[in-house]
Amino acid sequence: MESALSELTPNALKVLQKRYLKKDENGNIIETPEQLFRRVAKSIASIDKLFGRDTIELYETEEKFYELMTSLKFLPNSPTLMNAGRRLGQLSACFVIPVDDSMESIFDAVKYAAMIHKSGGGTGFSFSRLRPKGDVVGSTKGVSSGPVSFMTVFDTATEAVKQGGTRRGANMGILRIDHPDILEFITCKDNNTKLNNFNISVGITENFMKAVIENKQYDLINPRTKKVTQSLNAREVFQLIVSQAWKNGEPGIVFLDRINAANPLPNIGEIEATNPCGEQPLLPFESCNLGSINLAKMVKFSINEPPIVDWQLLKSTVHSAVHFLDNVIDANKYPLKIIEDMTKANRKIGLGVMGWADMLIQLGIPYNSQKALDLAEEIMKFIQDEAFSASELLAMNRGVFPNYEYSIYKGKVRLRNATLTTIAPTGTLSIIAGCSSGIEPLFAVAFVRNVMEGTKLIDVNPYFEKELRRIGLWNKELLEKVSEKGSIQNFQEIPLQLRKVFVTAHDISPSDHIKMQSAFQKFTDNAVSKTVNFRNEATKKDVEEVYLLAYKLSCKGVTVYRDGSREEQVISSIKKQDEKVSSSESKFQKIIPKKRPTVIKGTTRLMKTGCGNLYVTINEDNDGKPFEVFTNIGKAGGCASSQAEAIGRLISLALRSNVEPEEVVKQLKGISCHQPTWHENGRILSCSDAIAKALEQYQSLSIDKSHDNGKDKLTHDKALPIGACPECGSFIQYEEGCAKCYTCGFTKC
Repeated sequence: MESALSELTPNALKVLQKRYLKKDENGNIIETPEQLFRRVAKSIASIDKLFGRDTIELYETEEKFYELMTSLKFLPNSPTLMNAGRRLGQLSACFVIPVDDSMESIFDAVKYAAMIHKSGGGTGFSFSRLRPKGDVVGSTKGVSSGPVSFMTVFDTATEAVKQGGTRRGANMGILRIDHPDILEFITCKDNNTKLNNFNISVGITENFMKAVIENKQYDLINPRTKKVTQSLNAREVFQLIVSQAWKNGEPGIVFLDRINAANPLPNIGEIEATNPCGEQPLLPFESCNLGSINLAKMVKFSINEPPIVDWQLLKSTVHSAVHFLDNVIDANKYPLKIIEDMTKANRKIGLGVMGWADMLIQLGIPYNSQKALDLAEEIMKFIQDEAFSASELLAMNRGVFPNYEYSIYKGKVRLRNATLTTIAPTGTLSIIAGCSSGIEPLFAVAFVRNVMEGTKLIDVNPYFEKELRRIGLWNKELLEKVSEKGSIQNFQEIPLQLRKVFVTAHDISPSDHIKMQSAFQKFTDNAVSKTVNFRNEATKKDVEEVYLLAYKLSCKGVTVYRDGSREEQVISSIKKQDEKVSSSESKFQKIIPKKRPTVIKGTTRLMKTGCGNLYVTINEDNDGKPFEVFTNIGKAGGCASSQAEAIGRLISLALRSNVEPEEVVKQLKGISCHQPTWHENGRILSCSDAIAKALEQYQSLSIDKSHDNGKDKLTHDKALPIGACPECGSFIQYEEGCAKCYTCGFTKC
C-alpha cells in the first residue's frame, strides 16, 4: 500500500511538510506522509478493541482506514491528521461555547476558547444572551458595554494563542436579529482592521424574514428583561446587512429557526451558534469531527463507454468513513470534560464531500446546469442514506448514542450518531487530495503560483491539460494567456463544450451558486459551507436577490464575497485597463526608497541579548508608520556591533521601500544563536530576534494608541489581505466561507 501516495502533488507534499508531518523540537520533519497516515489509521482503528474486536480484526480495520486515506478517497478534518496518535490527541475541528449574561460566563468562555484554539479547534459563540450596550449592571449600578465590546476581548485572546503551531485561531460570532445591539453588530467589521479572528453572521428568524418580505416593523428584545426596547423596519435592517456584505463579505446570515427545525435533539437544547465557517450548528459545549469523501475518485471509466458514477465504491467509502468518524469520538482527547460528556452523549459526525467540480468535469457536466443540480441531489441523498445505514449497523453492535431517548429518532430508527452529514470547507485537505474544494466550482482553470522569491510557475487544472493535449491545443502561449485570466470563456479557439464544462466561480451566476448549495442542503443533516462569488461590478441589489433566494431555497445560511471588495486586497483577478503593465516592463521595474526628511521622531527600546544590551531605535514617518531602524549593541563592538548595524540598515531600506513591518518581523523573528538569553517579555534567541521583537512591540504599542484615539490610522495591523497570501504572496481565493491559498495551504480558518 505504500505506493498509493505516489499521486501526491508537489503542492500536497509542501502542505503536508509545513502543517501536518511531525517535527522534532528543532523543527525538523521526522515523519513521512506514509507514516502520518499509518499513525492516524492505527490510532483510530485501535478504538475497535473497546467493542470486542480481536488483534486480527484490529489489523484489518487499520488497513481499511489506511487505504481509505492513502488512496485519497477520504480524509478526516485537519486536527485528526495532525494529532491522532500523538500526545495532544485533540481530533475535533468544531466547537460551540455558550456565553451567558455574566462576567464569569464571558471570561470562562474566553478561557475555554483559548484552550480549544491551542489544541487546534475553532470556536463558535452566540452573544445574543448578553444585555445590550448601556443596559444596567445590577451588581455595580453601572452600564453594560454590550456584545460587540466583549467580542474584542475574545478576538484579542485568539490573537495571542497560536493553535498548536499549525493552525490560526478562528471564531464565529453570531447575534440574533432581534437583539437591541444588532445595528452595531452588523457594522462591527466595517473597519477591516478589527475583529480579524472572527467571522460574523446575523442569526435570522422566520418572523424577521416575513417582516422583510412584507416591509413591516419588527421588535428588538432585551435578552435580560425579555421586554421590547424598540421596533425597526425589517427591510431597512436587511438592506444594511446586504450593504455590508456587498462592501466586504460580512456579515453572513444564519437562519436560526430553520436550523432548529432540523435540530435532532430539541429536548436537550436550542442551537444558537455554529462553528467558524457556519456549516456545523452545535449545542452549547458540543464538538464535532468532520471528514470529506473525494468525489473525484468516485468515477468509473470503461473502454468505449462514457464515464459514470461508481456507486458501489461510493457506498463502501461512506460506510468506512462513518466507521472512522465514529471511532474518532472515542479516540479524541477533549480540551474540557464538559465538552467530552456532551459530545459522547450525542455522537455527532459530519461526513461531507470534496472534488465535486472534478467529478462534474470528468462526467462532462457543466457546473451551472440542471443536470449538475439533479446529480448533486442524487449523490448527496445516496451518501445520506448510506451513512444512515452505516450508523444503524454501528448502533446494532455498539449501541445508540446516549441521548437517543431525547431525540427525534426515538421509535423511528436506531442510530449511533445524532447527525451524520455536513458539507464542510476542505481547505488544505483538498490540496492534499489534489482535488477541487468542497462543492465549489473551480476557482481558476490555470493560475500563476509563486514557488520562491522571483520564481513563478503556472498551475493548470490536470483535467483541462488532458483535454487540451487530447485535441491538440496544448501550447505555452495559450497557457500563459489562460493563467492571466483564470477563465477560458473568452477564448474562442477552445471548443464550446470545453468552455461549458470548465467554468470557474466567476463564470457562473450567483444564483447558480445558491442553487447548488440548496441541492446539497436538501440531503445534509447539518449545513453547507459555500461562498457565493460575485464579480466586482455586482450591485447591492444582486446581493439582496441571492440572500432572498437562499431563504426561498431552504438554505441554512449564506456567505457572499464580491471580488476586490476588501480594502486590503493586494492581488485581484480583475485587471483594470489603466493598470496593465507588460510582463517585460514589470519584470524590470525599480523600487525607489522614500527619501529621509530632515527631522524625524522615534523611540528607543532596550533589548537584552546574549551579546549585551541592544538599543533599538525606531523612527516613524509623518503617517506614523515605521520608517527606519538604528541599533547600538553597547560595548560589544566587533562583529556583533557591525552585524546589528547592517541589519538595521537593511530593515530601514525595506521600510522605506514600503515593505510591511510584519514581513520584516517574520524574516528575523526566531533566528537563534549560541547565546540566547531572557528578557522581560520572554526569551531572546539572538540579536536578529531582539530587533524583530522590538519592532513587533513598537507596532503593538502604536496600534493600541491609535485605537485609544479612535483613529485606527495604522495600516500595519493584522488584517488578512484577501487576494494575496500573507505567508507566500500567492493568489488567495475566497471560498467555502474562508480565505485559502492554493500554493502553501494557508487558510484564515
